[in-house]
Amino acid sequence: MTAEKTLKSGFKSIALAAIAGFAINGAAAQQGDAPTIPDSYDGPASAIAAVVNDSVITTYDVQQRMRMMLLSSGGAIDPQVIPQLQLRAVRDLVEERLKLYEAREFDVKPEDGEVDKELQAMATQSGLSLDDFSKRLEAEGISVNALRSQISSQIVWPRLVQGRYGNRVRVNDDDVEATIERMRADATQEQILVSEICIAVPSPDQSQAYYDGALQLLEQMRRGVPFAVVAQQFSACTTAAAGGDMGWVRSGELPPDLDAAVRDLPPGAVTNPIPTEGAFMILAVRDKREAVKQGEKSWTLAYASTPVSTGRAAARTELDRLRTSEACAGGRTLRLDLGEKVSTALIENVTLGTADERFRPTIENLSRGNLSEMVEADGYFHVFLACEVDEGLGIPSRSAVEDRLYSRQLERIAQQYLRDVERKSTVDILLATPGAPNG
Repeated sequence: MTAEKTLKSGFKSIALAAIAGFAINGAAAQQGDAPTIPDSYDGPASAIAAVVNDSVITTYDVQQRMRMMLLSSGGAIDPQVIPQLQLRAVRDLVEERLKLYEAREFDVKPEDGEVDKELQAMATQSGLSLDDFSKRLEAEGISVNALRSQISSQIVWPRLVQGRYGNRVRVNDDDVEATIERMRADATQEQILVSEICIAVPSPDQSQAYYDGALQLLEQMRRGVPFAVVAQQFSACTTAAAGGDMGWVRSGELPPDLDAAVRDLPPGAVTNPIPTEGAFMILAVRDKREAVKQGEKSWTLAYASTPVSTGRAAARTELDRLRTSEACAGGRTLRLDLGEKVSTALIENVTLGTADERFRPTIENLSRGNLSEMVEADGYFHVFLACEVDEGLGIPSRSAVEDRLYSRQLERIAQQYLRDVERKSTVDILLATPGAPNG
């Protein structure tokens, strides 16, 4: 065994011992009235870590979650982080129970075989068969059923939020255009490889406590705990599973306060906690690179044609309707009918080099949303509607920007929704934090 493997093995053994050790102290009730233990629970009271409505979370459940966190991090967890890790495990389990309760209320559940499909995907990603993956979990002291519960909540919650609130999200065209314009203006600037940690704040009166917790995470990173490990265990963002990786972002792509924070940082630096709506953000600048050089311009075009025999005036009338149709909607499928004699198509990634030379002058000056003049060729009248124009600056398509803005809005709604669910529920945290007096 190499020195590195020996170190990791010892590091992991210390962490596992610390995880196992907290259960020795059992659960200690916090200040206040003792919670009502559900009738369905027949175990010892000392093994109760939390009560969510009529469901009990045991210290065993918390140990299971902490072991999963340890496994996903490759064992690279400083034993000093165990108290925070335990708090995060309890909090995650509480939130999962709340999500599953709410989903059950609206009869939202995974489809048959959906959880197994996710398990199979995880096994494949690990280079293992499902059977070997299950054995690997068991060898680490992790029950597959514990992982199944986690996967179930990850499936039903986005589906529930989307179903209840998706139609309330409005991505303003002006916001999309403003984002694209900002990205275009900043395209000549450098690009930044960014990772994020989101510390969700349940309510404004808890901001200071969560800010202090975020500072503790920074201290752990200063001691050598990798940013990606901390993100996996503590971040509330959807990027947590990828270690907080946001990929390459261009100046101006992030919200202004976050954008300003990362612009001046050198690679390897981490920001202080930045207050945002409902959360504190910690960003890591992993690398920087010069702005991309402008490449070849390309278009996504909705195309329509009709025989010359239709007559110029009639053809103009029919083909003009391409402008007010849903030609650019619905992805790769045109959703329009301009008449029996009109043929249509959606053509992607058209460059002047690939376009028919007879159409190049017509396409060259098309901006997004513009309809070309008719071009007569080969016995047909042809027109083109510019759905998207990629100026060769690497800027995401309009639909991609719109999806990103939509996802951000929906994520904020999901966080608020979860807080609302918690307020109407009964939640009692009983587990004492290791090293902390009375929980």
